[in-house]
Amino acid sequence: MAKDFSRAQRVSEQIRRELAELLRMEVKDPRVGFITLTDVEVTPDYAHAKVFFTSMNGSEGLDEVLLGLRRASGFLRRELGKRVRIHTLPELHFHYDASVERGAALSALIDKAVKEDQARNDAADDPDD
Repeated sequence: MAKDFSRAQRVSEQIRRELAELLRMEVKDPRVGFITLTDVEVTPDYAHAKVFFTSMNGSEGLDEVLLGLRRASGFLRRELGKRVRIHTLPELHFHYDASVERGAALSALIDKAVKEDQARNDAADDPDD
C-alpha cells in the first residue's frame, strides 16, 4: 500500500504549484521568464523554503535569473500568503537545479556508447572478411 504524503510534502507541492503560477502569470521581470520550478523543500518549522529551478537557457545568464528571483521574492511571498493557508509563511531561497543538464549529458553519453557498440557489432557481423 502506498504511503501517504506527509503534511510537509503536501505543503511543498502546493507552494511549488502556486509559485509556478505566480511566476508565469504575475511576475513581469523578463529575467525570470524561462524557468521551471522542479522542487520545493520546506524546513520542518516552515520558516524557510528552498525553491529549485531550471532554466531553458541552462546555466547561461544564471546570475541574472537569480537576481530577478531574489528581487521578486517579497512579492512572491506576499502573494503566496494569500493563496496558501499556513501559520508560518516560509522565506524563499532560490537554488539552480543542474540535475536536468546532468541527466541530458548522461543520456547523450549513453546514446553515443550505444551507437559505437552497434557500429562495432555491425562491423564484426560484416561477412566481407
